[in-house]
Amino acid sequence: MSSYPPSSPAQPTTLRQRLAGLRGPAVPPRPLDARALAALAANPGCGRRALLDGAGVDKNALATALGSPAAFGQSQFAIVRGNSFEAKVKGDGGAELLRLVHAHLDPAAEPPGAGASVPDLTAAGPEGRAARTALALREATAAQAWTLLDHPMLALEVAGSPAYLEPDAVVVHPDGRWTVVEIKSFPMIDGAADAAKVGAAARQAAVYVLALEKTAGKLAGAEVGHTVLLVCPKDFSNLPTASPVDIRRERSVTRRQLDRLTRVEELAAALPEGLSFDPATRSAEELVEAVSAVDAAYAPECLAACELAFHCRDRARTAGAVTALGRSVRGELGALTTVEEALAAASGAGCAEDPTAAALHRAARLRAEALESAAGVVA
Repeated sequence: MSSYPPSSPAQPTTLRQRLAGLRGPAVPPRPLDARALAALAANPGCGRRALLDGAGVDKNALATALGSPAAFGQSQFAIVRGNSFEAKVKGDGGAELLRLVHAHLDPAAEPPGAGASVPDLTAAGPEGRAARTALALREATAAQAWTLLDHPMLALEVAGSPAYLEPDAVVVHPDGRWTVVEIKSFPMIDGAADAAKVGAAARQAAVYVLALEKTAGKLAGAEVGHTVLLVCPKDFSNLPTASPVDIRRERSVTRRQLDRLTRVEELAAALPEGLSFDPATRSAEELVEAVSAVDAAYAPECLAACELAFHCRDRARTAGAVTALGRSVRGELGALTTVEEALAAASGAGCAEDPTAAALHRAARLRAEALESAAGVVA
């Protein structure tokens, strides 16, 4: 008889361990930021991005290993310029930033003076910094005085996984209102900035507002403003100017889209054991297989927001998926999910009972008649 003790039953794998296995046990998780969450909210049907972001996978390294590296991102020059401008705005204890907030959002309040508070938010780890930020917000709200929180840490649960977010600044007004401040290095010329860039900043700020609302809901007298302040260089100078941006629409859309996300544990549970997205331990073929195991919802808009967009586009084109043509085309085609099916329907080979197929066939006939008539006129 063996002298060894009986083997103990296998211990259940926790979600944290499962996600660590997906990205690689030795790979630290890549934190989610507001820009990534805004992009995720814009495409809630993409389980691939939800899982990879929830597991903290470095999508840039993964895309490079797949042979489709991302071709977007800020240049080093833009990053340095942005950091320099932010330091200028927050210099002298944030006096200029507080002046802009007062002038544009709360002119009836007592102007912020030299006694405005700038609490120290230093703490160990993101959890510690989030707790320290919550305490500073509570103290500032109770003090009823102008307070500037420089790079606070906010917590928000996304698809069952915690995300830690770091806005440029949050200002607490004397009446207990909290305002998110977004500092960008793109110029504001004649009081207006590029609409696309302002829209992206608004979607990013909406994520911060959602996170702040979680904390404000636990404090009496606290209120999160749905108008954020966008601070940019004035014209072609380095002088700061500001403009209020109403983000109620972006907040509602982002909240609804984030609520629609499939929870990370459900996505992870559907994957086979041993699957990993770690480029250091898996070959390119294994990574392609691993990525293909998670459903994606590619759209051309992904090219400006996701590191895996070029890989997903290639796969969509290879499969002949109509998603490669855009969301509007995909929506119009209904049950016809491939280009081949759409062309067959246009030729009359589609299902006669499908209204989309019938409409395509009629449109193809009208087009052919129009071309025939035009050819007759030319002749």
